[in-house]
Order: sequence, then C-alpha cells, then structure tokens
Amino acid sequence: MRLSVVLLAVSLLCLYGSGGRVAASTDFNFPAVFNFGDSNSDTGGRVAAGFESIFPPYGSTFFGGPAGRFCDGRLILDYLSALASRSHSLVLVLSFLNSPVSTIKLEAMDMPLLNAYLDSLGTPNFRTGVNFAQAGCSITPAKPTSVSPFSFGLQVKQFFAFKDKVIKLLSKGDMYRQYIPQEDYFSEGLYMFDIGQNDLAGEFYSKTEEQVIASIPTILLEFETGLKLRGEFAGASITYVDIHTIKYNLIANYSRYGFEHATQACCGYGGPPLNYDGNVPCGHTVSLNGKLVTAKGCSDSTEFVNWDGIHYTEASNFHVASQILTGKYSDPPFVVKMPFVIKPRF
Repeated sequence: MRLSVVLLAVSLLCLYGSGGRVAASTDFNFPAVFNFGDSNSDTGGRVAAGFESIFPPYGSTFFGGPAGRFCDGRLILDYLSALASRSHSLVLVLSFLNSPVSTIKLEAMDMPLLNAYLDSLGTPNFRTGVNFAQAGCSITPAKPTSVSPFSFGLQVKQFFAFKDKVIKLLSKGDMYRQYIPQEDYFSEGLYMFDIGQNDLAGEFYSKTEEQVIASIPTILLEFETGLKLRGEFAGASITYVDIHTIKYNLIANYSRYGFEHATQACCGYGGPPLNYDGNVPCGHTVSLNGKLVTAKGCSDSTEFVNWDGIHYTEASNFHVASQILTGKYSDPPFVVKMPFVIKPRF
C-alpha cells in the first residue's frame, strides 16, 4: 500500500502517502487523486450544488468559458492531478527570467481533470479520482451564516460514502469499472487538501487579530479530527508544503516571474490600484449608485497574479504548482521522480 496525501491547510500544503515513500522521494505516479478543499481547488462543486453561478470571463483562458473554477483557467489542483496520473505524460518547461509568463510551454496528452463529487451532469468520470472541494467552505463546522455548508468534516464523510458506493458497484461486475476507481486505488492514491483560508478570513470580520491568532489551535484540532483517512490507512505518510511562502514570494517578487501586477485584479471593477469592488463580482453587471456597471476581464491574464480580487490567475497557479514540485518547500523535503521536466531559469 502506498497512499499519498497532499494537504493545503491554513496556507499549508501537505502530501499524504503510505509506506513512507513521499518523505524521501516522490514518483508522482498514482492511479487516482482525491481532493478536499475550498475555492482554491473547487472544480465545480459549488456550482453543481446550485449555490452560485459563475459567468464569463471565468474559464476563458483554457476552457473557453466557465468550468466551475473560480479562475480564468486551470487551478493548482489541475496541474498536480494531471502529473500524478500514472497513465499520462506531461512535459513542463518554465522560463521566468526576462520572459513573460505567456511563453511557458505546457505539453500534455489527455490531461485528466478531476470531476466534482456533486457534478453528475454530462459525462463525469471518477476512475482517476474525485474532487470534494467546495468554494467558501471551512475546516470548522459550518454555521447558519457560513458561505458553504460543506465543511471539511462533511467532505470527509462524502469521501467515505463515495468509497462505499464504489465498492458495491465493483461487486456487480465490469459494468461500471471504466467510470469508477478500482478498490486498490483508495490505498494507492494521492490525497490532497487545500483548505483553511476561509476559517481565518471569516474570523477577521468579527474578531481582533489577537483573537484570530488564538483561534488557530482550535482550527488545527478540527482539521486533525477530520483526517480520518489517517486512521484508515495506517501506513500513510504526510508531507507538508509551505504554500504560504510560495505565494508570498510570488506577490513580493512578481516582476521577477514575468508578471506586471501583483495585487490588482485582472477581472474586476474600480480601476487601479486594486480594481476590486466586492459589490461588483467578476463577470457581473450590477446597479451601483444608480448606474449599471460591469466587472470585466483584462486583455492578458498572464500579466496578473490576481484574477478576481480573491483568487489567482491560471498563470499564478501554474507558477505555484511548479514551485511545489521542486520539493524545496516540503517538510520533510522530497526528491521528485516524475515523467516530465521542470527547467526554471533564473
């Protein structure tokens, strides 16, 4: 058994794996990926649940239109899950020095993108994994005023319900095998967690900085309690990735990586320096002070770190994913053994 988990909790990414392999080296060769999180990794869960609709220019960079993601294109999860699949190959060549992000080369064949657990329309395929992430969710249990009821604990319950259903379907023969994971995929898969920012952001609305800091141990305890996966797969190992440092470095040194704007939203309203108005969400037209205004997208999202005032652009997500894969921000550090090449030039 070689279960692996990637966890992003309270600005922390974690790889969760079995057999202790992740700590020393990571082949990044897994049969399936199971993801838990918030809007940073939601691939359509919130939209499928009917809580919210997203409009163009969301998804325009890669998908040609809205694809359930709060981004102009792909998320960090999309890149990592594609790389993790044992049946797909990918080549990445990164060039950051004196070169715009748009020159990044990405070649892939049949990149597997994770379907949202609640998205049953179209042709969902869960054979290579499933995504339980929901935009607006938190680690701590949801309250009546919460943006999303799908807290981390509920996502974990959904995972076990999904697993039980898969095992029952597998027992009925080969009819569903092309659509669902094999039973051993659960013990050999990659588990990813990207969650926690909403717990802190929500606290700041009603509490002082000192009170928010004091609440962190409670949030972490709730997360630890929710990691029931750890109890089920005793041989698993966890590798944490300091994604906070990666993102902070990106914003602080944005021009070094080919970006022109660190905090200004690509899609928003209001103009510089932030181009953000919480009353006018990206892609929406609303009446503001008696006048109809629209939050429009910029002409080139690769120049921007920030997409809509809250989330990152596809170009930023690509950068963060590439930094994660260096292994430099992991605890314990890992050496990556993957079927692709990363060649950053600084």
